[in-house]
Amino acid sequence: MWKILRYTGRGLALLLGALVALVSGIWGALALWYQLPGGDAPRTLGAVLWAVLVLVLFALAIRRRTWWPLGGYALLYALLLVWWSGIAPSNQRVWADDVARLLSGEVHGNVVTLHNVRDFHWRSDSDYDARWETQSYDLDHLVSADVVLSHWGSQAIAHMMISFGFDDGRHLVFSVEIRKRRGQEFSSIGGFFKDFEVTLIAAPESDLIRVRTNVRDEDDYLYPLTMSQPTLRALFLSYVDKANRLAARPAFYNTITTNCASMVYRMALHLDPGLPLDPRLLLTGYLPGYLYKIGALDHRLTLRQWNEQARITERARASRPGEDFSAAIRAPRPH
Repeated sequence: MWKILRYTGRGLALLLGALVALVSGIWGALALWYQLPGGDAPRTLGAVLWAVLVLVLFALAIRRRTWWPLGGYALLYALLLVWWSGIAPSNQRVWADDVARLLSGEVHGNVVTLHNVRDFHWRSDSDYDARWETQSYDLDHLVSADVVLSHWGSQAIAHMMISFGFDDGRHLVFSVEIRKRRGQEFSSIGGFFKDFEVTLIAAPESDLIRVRTNVRDEDDYLYPLTMSQPTLRALFLSYVDKANRLAARPAFYNTITTNCASMVYRMALHLDPGLPLDPRLLLTGYLPGYLYKIGALDHRLTLRQWNEQARITERARASRPGEDFSAAIRAPRPH
């Protein structure tokens, strides 16, 4: 009986080890595919050879009920991790035009001067007037902050931005985005494999929101936050600090750990250490429920009412050239 149990336990342990090797092997193949230099041919060859090696070792471990193939694989995987840890982010690449410059800021008392504020006029994703500006903002005149959610596919996923409003009618949006190389396309899988650096864009709503609603056919919602002036100021300065850090020390985007919501959550956590973690920080399409739960949305309206009145897509698309875009998307909805 004990002999049977021993052999059964050994077989299960080998099976578990082989399963771990298989999963990590898939990760290794994708890491090689996304990060091997030299173009498609070397990347494909490296990923295929790695996958074949993992399958052979997997088969040997199961068939012969022995540990040595897994031990050999562990050594190879350790070497792969050493190579992986040496892949560093960079600010020196041939970037796409809309992320070509890095935001930075200077704080002098109540006045924040931001360099490389983007103000593009978009006709299509490939046709635009590019403009980068230096702008100053007086934090004594900061009066509001809105969460903007932009849906492009699944209802569960949205891009999150924060728009700060000033009493002179100006609005400045901060958006955590991938920093694409020229000709590169977004990939959620690539976001796990150091395929993109992360960048922070600051732009007026007529750029960052309008390009999503009017050019990319995304569906946008705007939720005014209930936030005190000191908290508004601290959150604004957190963005400036993050921009300066990224300008000095580049970082990789990660689909889960370093994305549009998780970075903002970490900044907000410095302001309120009691903010709870929640799955809706990943499933950002449902973020309004989280904001309602923590009291960031006014409870005089129900969550359903907020969701119904927050949609700005039609008003954005109906705005005319030269019109105040921020005023247009906040105009009362016709009854």
